[in-house]
Amino acid sequence: MRWWKFLTVALLLYTYIGGLLITVPDVGNLQHTIRNAFFHIPMWTTQFIVLTISLVYSIKYLRKPKINNDIYAFEFAKTGIVFGSLGLITGMEWANFTWGAAWSNDPKQLGVAIALLIYLAYFVLRNSMTDIDKRARISAVYNIFAYFIYIPMILILPRMVESLHPGGKGVEGNPGFNGNDLNTAMKWVIRPAYIGWALLGIWITTLRLRLHLYAEKNQIAV
Repeated sequence: MRWWKFLTVALLLYTYIGGLLITVPDVGNLQHTIRNAFFHIPMWTTQFIVLTISLVYSIKYLRKPKINNDIYAFEFAKTGIVFGSLGLITGMEWANFTWGAAWSNDPKQLGVAIALLIYLAYFVLRNSMTDIDKRARISAVYNIFAYFIYIPMILILPRMVESLHPGGKGVEGNPGFNGNDLNTAMKWVIRPAYIGWALLGIWITTLRLRLHLYAEKNQIAV
């Protein structure tokens, strides 16, 4: 079925074109950098979605140890790291314009960095083992552990302390925007953007899965 791939392309084209052409609200010192919301925020949402799918496959592997479950968990986690890294980069670029520095040791920035390192350790752990069954079993356990560390580091702890990010306790003069700052035009773009970026993440993973499964079948390194 190819319809969802055409939908992905259409939604992302709509996001790019609409994101550049629409009139955006004047929020603090954000100015036109608020257009980054169409990319930065959906990238984090996509990361959350694909990492959740990875978690499901890790649980499935522990319940029913089929090697394909391990491969699916691995590839979805890999895509999650890619989108998390892109989210961090676009966030740093945004912060450079709005906060005056790309890195300000904001709690959410620190949480993201730690969470990404925890997931990177997942790949190091996998590469350190040659026994397929042992690697799959230990990786599944670690992936579950990493996911439930990721949630508080990204979504909970930054909201409990002072943070420049919207959703945190905030500091005086914080220009951070939130959902209430979106005008109607932005809502018409950002909602399809969530779907488009999520579908792109799944599309990328399906391509990686086909490559990985082919390599496994033919004993080729990927």
